[in-house]
Amino acid sequence: MDTRTNTARGSGEAVLRIEGMTCASCVARVEKALRAVPGVEEAAVNLATEKASVRGSADAAALVAAVEAAGYEAHDASAPVPGQAGKREAALPAWWPVAAAVLLSTPLVAPMFLGPFGIDPMLPGWLQLALATPVQFWLGARFYRAGWKALRAGSGNMDLLVAIGTSAAYGLSLYLMLNPLSRQPGDHGGTHLYFETSAVVITLVLLGKWLEGRAKRQTLAALEALQALRPGDALVRRDGVDTRIALDALRVGDLMVVRPGERVPADGVVEEGRSHLDESLLTGESLPVAREPGDRATGGAVNAEGLLLVRATAVGAGTMLSRIIRMVEDAQAVKAPVQRLVDRVSAVFVPAVLLVSLVTLLGWGLTTGDWQAALLNAVAVQVIACPCALGLATPTSIMVGTGAAARHGILIKDAEALETAHALDVVVFDKTGTLTEGKPQVVAVEAARPAEAPEAVLALAWAVQQYSAHPLAGAVAAAAQARGLSLPQASGAVALPGRGVQAEAGGATLYLGNARLMAEQGVDMAALQARARAHEDSGRTVSWLAERRNGLAQVVGLLAFGDALKPGAAGAVARLRAMGIEPVMLTGDNEGAARLVARQLGIERFHAGVLPGDKARVVTELMASGRKVAMVGDGINDAPALAASDVGIAMAGGTDVAMHSAGITLMRGDPGLVADAVAVSQRTYAKIRQNLGWAFVYNVVGIPLAASGLLNPVLAGAAMALSSVSVVANALLLRGWRPQAQASEPLSTTGTTASPQQGGSTMYELTVDGMSCGHCVGRVTKSVQGVDEAAKVNVDLPTKKVTIDSSADLDRIVAAIDAAGYPVTARAGA
Repeated sequence: MDTRTNTARGSGEAVLRIEGMTCASCVARVEKALRAVPGVEEAAVNLATEKASVRGSADAAALVAAVEAAGYEAHDASAPVPGQAGKREAALPAWWPVAAAVLLSTPLVAPMFLGPFGIDPMLPGWLQLALATPVQFWLGARFYRAGWKALRAGSGNMDLLVAIGTSAAYGLSLYLMLNPLSRQPGDHGGTHLYFETSAVVITLVLLGKWLEGRAKRQTLAALEALQALRPGDALVRRDGVDTRIALDALRVGDLMVVRPGERVPADGVVEEGRSHLDESLLTGESLPVAREPGDRATGGAVNAEGLLLVRATAVGAGTMLSRIIRMVEDAQAVKAPVQRLVDRVSAVFVPAVLLVSLVTLLGWGLTTGDWQAALLNAVAVQVIACPCALGLATPTSIMVGTGAAARHGILIKDAEALETAHALDVVVFDKTGTLTEGKPQVVAVEAARPAEAPEAVLALAWAVQQYSAHPLAGAVAAAAQARGLSLPQASGAVALPGRGVQAEAGGATLYLGNARLMAEQGVDMAALQARARAHEDSGRTVSWLAERRNGLAQVVGLLAFGDALKPGAAGAVARLRAMGIEPVMLTGDNEGAARLVARQLGIERFHAGVLPGDKARVVTELMASGRKVAMVGDGINDAPALAASDVGIAMAGGTDVAMHSAGITLMRGDPGLVADAVAVSQRTYAKIRQNLGWAFVYNVVGIPLAASGLLNPVLAGAAMALSSVSVVANALLLRGWRPQAQASEPLSTTGTTASPQQGGSTMYELTVDGMSCGHCVGRVTKSVQGVDEAAKVNVDLPTKKVTIDSSADLDRIVAAIDAAGYPVTARAGA
């Protein structure tokens, strides 16, 4: 038995894989055993994942011993079980016990269906015994073993109910067969036996267990898809030689060579090459994203068309993919509050059922004197009451819900966040980096002379700042390039610390900087003073452009910089309002900037000039009014508010501190995912309620029917199996959840001049024949980007659909794809 602690989960936390659990009562017993171990602070067991998360200082060996003493097997979830791999290969298919039980039980149950047609194929008693015995004691041995372990631990479970009930039916049949005095009138020379009852009940329970296991494996499809993103090896360049190594041998600092069509082995930074990476399974982003030197590359992403050299920055458990997998596993293992209530109910459920079964036996026997019927009714009570559905109702819904969310870029770290998010009243947004891009952009250009075009002012500003690394210089260059301006010649650029920059161009000295610089150069700013004040009142940064020609200094124009709203921010706020959730904005910016953004987004309530420490206070005050509050942020200064809120939602593009403080992480910086996270929470919680309703209805209706003699053991077994399967199948419907399609909206900014990113791009969908592999995908992508370098291309090989987001003419794109040897057979422009 491997008892090493799972250090990947962090200090003081171990994850064990538990074998032998079958119902909610098993879960309660394992948790009780683990919590009794000295040093254990908290233990949570999940029936669906068959894992136990234990927090505290207890030794792993003591935890395993406690589980084994309770009648189950346990081992470290991160370590392979000795001999397990070979056992899996040699094992028979999981369905073979069901098939064997069906073959042996069919002859026993056949008379029930053939009798109404006048056919009486009643088997001799000795043959019924021969068919029923292997079902009872060979295929049904698992119920005796588990039931015995439960008795030794002083508790009960569904296996004990099955073992007692079917043994009673089997024993009664054996007694009737061996006792000639038991023959009753109407038996037509033979005693009616109940071997078919015991055999069919065990068959149905085995069938239900197999279906449950199959359904549970399907719920882990999202997690398995993420795990499959890990390549088995990595190509690294060491001393100029490319070498293929095992992924475990990869180290931070290694230079990874990523060829077209291959997956990035680990997280890193692109050092050389340009390409597009498909990160759809990691972030939910449908289109590949452009990557060039200096950009990050996430492990598991698929490289499209270009060769990339990526310097590894995180490997193994430290990669984003590993963290995503751990977060999904943790979310599936932690109990939601409603599940803890179910566990408390299940702890007393089995003893109560045994009591009801005993009362049924005595009541029927003493009242009617027919102890045979009394025994069958008592058996039916035990069979119908198996609490499988009750134990599976919540964890299966949470597993499927978190898996579906993960496929679309929403990582839910714990089940409590998933359950709480459905009831949110308020969502508090940080402004910078959450609702806005968090980087300066040119939002307005003003010319001092009416005859001069704003484009001329922008071009001169670009010339002055072309050698500067300042963020505002980058914004000027991006704005000029987006408008197709040519760069004027400039020389002698000199940085003026704290004021701006100057350069020589066109026979004049140009100055670009703040008002202090203008005052030092004796520039008269009166012509644009009112416009500058209006921009500053709106929270924008103003840079002045002036020139000195023939000794005379005069203002040329000004540039206003602001933070652009994120695409979809206004739509995200509107969706939340439509869901009955109030959006609130927090920002450290001034009142003018906050009011402008709030007005553009339709947010009525905002707090400006909020210090980092005050954000948590604002959230706490909202919660104190009795409202469920979520906080959405991306920075270190948001972490206290994220932790203080009912549900913390972090943007993955932000800091690790923010992500660790939040219960939900959005893998894309899209505010629209906030509403999607609430939507998937609402759908999942609805499934939990539906499943608990199914489970309780089966038991509340079934037990009285069985006790009153209206439900025989065979039908009770079928109903019990159906209840478990229906609960899991209902949860699996969540796999079809999709985020709400967002209408395309232009990228709005906090100014009057269009953002450089507003290039008027259009979404096209083409059907392209001739594609068959990743190489074809790369050639098609490359042909499109030969027309428009900034185009986003997504190719779906099975359907031959190519989705393109580009500002280029569709005819040119189609011609380029045709020229690459791939005929376009259908086209559509959105």
